[in-house]
Amino acid sequence: MANMLSRETVPAPRRLRQALEEAPRTGPVIAPGAYDGLTARLIELAGFDAVYLTGFGATASLLGMPDVGLLTGTEMADQTRRLVSAVDIPVIADADTGYGNVVNVARTVSVYEQAGAAAIQLEDQVNPKKCGHMSGKALVSAGEMIGKIQSAVDARRNPDTVLIARTDAIAVDGVDAAIARARAYHAAGADALFVEAPTSEPDIERLAGELATEMPLVFNWVEGGKTPPLTFERMRELQFAMVIYPIGTLLAATARARSYLADLKEHGTPTAASLAGLPSFEDFTSVVGLQDVRALENRYVSEEAVSAV
Repeated sequence: MANMLSRETVPAPRRLRQALEEAPRTGPVIAPGAYDGLTARLIELAGFDAVYLTGFGATASLLGMPDVGLLTGTEMADQTRRLVSAVDIPVIADADTGYGNVVNVARTVSVYEQAGAAAIQLEDQVNPKKCGHMSGKALVSAGEMIGKIQSAVDARRNPDTVLIARTDAIAVDGVDAAIARARAYHAAGADALFVEAPTSEPDIERLAGELATEMPLVFNWVEGGKTPPLTFERMRELQFAMVIYPIGTLLAATARARSYLADLKEHGTPTAASLAGLPSFEDFTSVVGLQDVRALENRYVSEEAVSAV
């Protein structure tokens, strides 16, 4: 709805690419996670400059199930399209493993670009993959992933679309292997690198120290995950170009809904305690853009036209 009456003149992929290029000077791009159009809109209204479509959150929202490779590429592309239609800010879309081999990756990039993704993230896990902060992950060979990245680069129609390569090698082969894969993926054409789930601050410092001057790095800030939480200033000092918070909105919504439902179950009607802090009906319809719909109606439907029907 946000895009019914307005759209930024600079395309979203270009805006995101410029922000990543400027990150060493201005600080990392902050991209909270969204799992549907509403959370994407809330992120935009809060003043953030990008939104991250989380596969973890989309799986939980659409299926009520864990992030273990259950959603298809078509379902995630459709969800990307919904987020893009809800906001003007760039949408960074999780594309898991590309949903198959190099041919599948080429098609995934095509449909994600058609959906409006400003950035597409691909990872080097075996398909079906697992959430990066779960145990039991397995990797494809570095050579296979390099082929996928090259396929993605060739399939990309818009040169500004940002290709993010993620490696889960730390959990399987260690930090050295992750650094080697990151460099290889960057050489293959990835625009930004995402080294998933370092488990200590010294490992994070080493990754940033060896890679941040060579390529834009993504930091994954997961509440309760395997990676130690860093302050924003520390992440800026380490020269991360982007910080994603993929599950924060999902966890917050889950906690609030649980509290409301427990109160409703106990009392039969919502109590003042559970209603405290909830938006009014008018506030909520404003959040989802009712005023934009009304403005659109007023633009094209005159009183004379209505009375003539």
